[in-house]
Amino acid sequence: MLGGCACTCAVLRRTAERGKFWLNRVTNNAHRPNVAILLGTFCGAEFLSQQLASIERQTYGHWRLYASDDGSPDGTLDILRAFQERLGPSKVQLIQGPGKGFVFNFLSLICNPDIQSEYFAFSDQDDIWEPDKLAIAVEQLCAIPADVPSLYCSRTRLIDAFGQEVGYSPLFRKRPSFANALVQNIAGGNTMVFNEAARQYLVVAGGNVDVPSHDWWVYIVTSAVGGRVIYDRHCSIQYRRHPNNIVGTNIGIRPRLHRARMLLKSRFKGWNDLHIKQLNGFREHMTLENRTILERFCSARMQALPRRIIALLRSGVYRQTTLGNIGLIVGIVLKKI
Repeated sequence: MLGGCACTCAVLRRTAERGKFWLNRVTNNAHRPNVAILLGTFCGAEFLSQQLASIERQTYGHWRLYASDDGSPDGTLDILRAFQERLGPSKVQLIQGPGKGFVFNFLSLICNPDIQSEYFAFSDQDDIWEPDKLAIAVEQLCAIPADVPSLYCSRTRLIDAFGQEVGYSPLFRKRPSFANALVQNIAGGNTMVFNEAARQYLVVAGGNVDVPSHDWWVYIVTSAVGGRVIYDRHCSIQYRRHPNNIVGTNIGIRPRLHRARMLLKSRFKGWNDLHIKQLNGFREHMTLENRTILERFCSARMQALPRRIIALLRSGVYRQTTLGNIGLIVGIVLKKI
């Protein structure tokens, strides 16, 4: 027991020291860029106050919160209004969501012309941000030229409904790329921070694109145009696992069995169909290399065996784990990808 406490304290000390290091580097800059926090809410009253408190505790203070509520019948709006009243409308702005689900809610925030900033950070309603989340993301993004589309994302610390730590999200070691994004999203939107250059391409793609998730789409678009994607192996948030999660984590045996069932039911094939349809209207903005990867991937899905497997390998698409890549091969053989 004492050893566990000592380990926890050591982790907290390292986190605090890391936060101070990044904050000092950011605040020493002559210009401190603004971050627009894009919060999508719906029936989030149970945990929302804790998330808002963690946003308020950010060591990097140059942010403004835009909360888009999709018609919550619970106390979500009351919590948001109280937060706005305390911090002021210059810090917190409330928006009526489109009422078409979480994907369109976040896409509407991305494409809202009234929201202007240098960086944009997604926020879910039930997580807890580490105090240095924005400071670290902004520092790393600031190292990239502003005209280069850039996306920061990270690993997460998993907590239960009571805030107790239960584990971590997977640690991915392969580089982020369009070839990976086509078949896998490496990080949750709740960790993502991206720059204005990336946002402009998302606006071009449109706020009404029919895609499985907003965060996967951001990864696809940013990498498709040749942008930079930073995957931070350190945790930037505490991701809350509870029965009402819209999108769950992928840790453990049960999620893997669930993914296998989705594969057999052609769920992944349907998602790929949606992404390819949207990318076909976006090809002119993609790099030549990534257009080639897309064409080869599309061709692989239509070939007869055994050429289907050969074409998939030639496309260069990959997932982050050996098991995931085996799943790709199985999926292409069964025509479920």
